[in-house]
Amino acid sequence: MVNQINAGDTAWILVCCALVLMMTPALALFYGGMVRRKNVLSTFTLSYVFMALIGVQWVLYGYSLSFGPDIAGLIGGLNFVGFDGVGALPNPDYSKTIPQGLFAAFQMMFAVITPALVTGAFVERIRFKSFLLFSIIWATLVYDPLCHWVWGQGGWLKNLGILDFAGGTVVHIAAGYSALAIAMVIGPRKGFGKSPMEPHNIPLTVLGAGLLWVGWFGFNAGSALAANGVAVNALLATNTSGAAAGLVWMLLSWLDGRPSTLGIATGMVVGLAAVTPASGYVTPMAALVIGIVAAPLSYYAMRLRDKFQLDESLDVWACHGIASTWGMIATGLFATVQVNSEGGNGLFFGNPSQIGVQLLGIIVTMVFSFGITFIVAKLLDWSIGLRVTTMEEEVGLDISSHGERAYS
Repeated sequence: MVNQINAGDTAWILVCCALVLMMTPALALFYGGMVRRKNVLSTFTLSYVFMALIGVQWVLYGYSLSFGPDIAGLIGGLNFVGFDGVGALPNPDYSKTIPQGLFAAFQMMFAVITPALVTGAFVERIRFKSFLLFSIIWATLVYDPLCHWVWGQGGWLKNLGILDFAGGTVVHIAAGYSALAIAMVIGPRKGFGKSPMEPHNIPLTVLGAGLLWVGWFGFNAGSALAANGVAVNALLATNTSGAAAGLVWMLLSWLDGRPSTLGIATGMVVGLAAVTPASGYVTPMAALVIGIVAAPLSYYAMRLRDKFQLDESLDVWACHGIASTWGMIATGLFATVQVNSEGGNGLFFGNPSQIGVQLLGIIVTMVFSFGITFIVAKLLDWSIGLRVTTMEEEVGLDISSHGERAYS
């Protein structure tokens, strides 16, 4: 049967492109509110610049490395360099009812936000030119290969049968463990653990969290690549997990004193990250369990990070890495073909081997993303230096790096 463009599917994924792109400015708000006022513009820029940087890299060669014809299960070929042949016709491997150009654009938005997530690890102290170089190397050496392994036709993890609907490994675990690696290399902010470093504008962060939730519907439900029942299930599962984790985080912070507004917003994001790999494979009730479990896992992962005095500043590892690790495991438990006939069954539906595949994907993603990030960060630190000077850090990166103030 010849693949034909479906107008409804195409319209839906066009909307999802916009929703997922919105998540990067939303992330800028989410992160920007949590830093000190002298670094808010710098933190915004660390997220916003990816819309330009990856917007070019993806067209030039990123999409080709991720989704080009397979080479040994490890990387895509260069057939799609410069979006050559990526146009209005469907691609039978990826976009049976939408133009391949739209599929490529949708995937671009994932490639934009993933390295932006990592920036939470090194806000308030990274040199801007070092950051730009690190980012383009990370996108090329970490994100693009992982994307091919998990989602690319012929990718070795895809061939093993890994279930990752919208980016548990490719996006959240990769970002979380990369954040951990670069935080270890760059070191803590000046005065960390001694001077107060309270969020300068919690309303900004709460607004960012709300916009992230809205965008996440495009992120997860759009990954169905069609306006169908799987997309509806993914939307419901996404909402349910985010809601459950927000409530549980509120209770945990209440037990520790008072129900924190920042905590509730953080818990919501944790639930959304956790359900991302599972959203197109599990029922809303399973998503409820995923959100309930994710909140305490990430909550106490933050405590553990505090105990070790590691300045992974905005808790990318705890919120995204840990939550989505659980989400990948939960996919191996709760996945069912009753939700998605193109998926698979998990342990609770008669397929215990799926857990093994999920765990392999988790471990490979952790080791690969942490290892490559650590090496790249070390090389940059030894060569051009990762950090700003002590004086620049004291003044604030808004002035010292960008020559502007957020507030007069």
